[in-house]
Amino acid sequence: MFDEELFCACSDAHAVSGHEGEMRNLFRRALSGSGRIRTGASGNIRCERGDGGPRVMLGAHMDEVGFLVQCVLSNGLLSIVPVGGWWSHTLPGQRVAVRARGGRRIPGVIAAQPPHFLSEAQKKAVLPMEALFIDVGAASAEEAGEWGIAPGAPVVPEVKAVRLANPRRWMGKAFDNRAGFYTMLRVLRRLAGEKTPNTLMAVGTVQEEVGARGAKTLDPAELPDCAVILEGPPADDSSGASGDTFQGALGGGVQIRAFDPTAIMNPALVALACRTARECGIPHQLAVRRSGGTDAGAVHLLGRGIPCVVLGIPVRYIHSHNGVVDEADLEAAEDLAVELLRRLDAAAVAALTDYDTLDRALLS
Repeated sequence: MFDEELFCACSDAHAVSGHEGEMRNLFRRALSGSGRIRTGASGNIRCERGDGGPRVMLGAHMDEVGFLVQCVLSNGLLSIVPVGGWWSHTLPGQRVAVRARGGRRIPGVIAAQPPHFLSEAQKKAVLPMEALFIDVGAASAEEAGEWGIAPGAPVVPEVKAVRLANPRRWMGKAFDNRAGFYTMLRVLRRLAGEKTPNTLMAVGTVQEEVGARGAKTLDPAELPDCAVILEGPPADDSSGASGDTFQGALGGGVQIRAFDPTAIMNPALVALACRTARECGIPHQLAVRRSGGTDAGAVHLLGRGIPCVVLGIPVRYIHSHNGVVDEADLEAAEDLAVELLRRLDAAAVAALTDYDTLDRALLS
């Protein structure tokens, strides 16, 4: 069942890469009593439950794309640097929220020159990021400083999640990856009180948007035996392309990723995810991605190698101020993750890397 309050809390949180504190607090509140909660030196947070069987990681990154204040100009405007991937064409005129000293949230707008001041060539050009500034209404650098704004202050879009006219669809910010993070919390809540055949590690990671940095710092002494990564990947049904090529259509179900440039997923785990979805009647889409990457790109290389699969909730317009997501896809991802965790016992996890048996099957 969709949890509107939890979903909106996830989307609305202010948590650019490296500044994920609001998300860690949400993790602690949502999963209090669900397991042993610990925070790592890099800022990752985990909730672990169960004391036997293989260690299975359910992971979702907590950070969102945003900005940091680079400097405060004498006229009170803020120059910024991007954190994560932005297409600057989408930014002028958009509202943002600067988190100042003490946690104060100060609204602002990314300055946009009116067309009256632009040449025809300028109207057709995409502004470089260094040409963008934030106006928070300060008349001077001193006034901005009195409000607690200083270099390094994190900035995110000032957007609240809202239900669209189609009541099953939502518009809001940071669905990459708050859709995956919400799903992770929902899965842990659904499994509360149920004994799974594994030790479950729910991990909220940091700084995925700047190179999966949090995933690279997982405790070497407590690595999982396999990992299910929950993500909010870009939907591909809004670009005018033919439906024949869609692998992440909104409302099409959970996306099971087999490949992206950063990770070739464990084929046996991908097959198990697809088989589980079919047997349970869970809508799903199989994806082979030409671009992009997830925490799986880091996790699958840890230790001796960790079998990974990515379960995605397709999101239109990611890495912009407003994304669109479908509750049906959130529910499908949640259902598939729950069913996978119920099936990943010692034998199933061992089979993922039993290459002697897997290779012999190719000869039969």
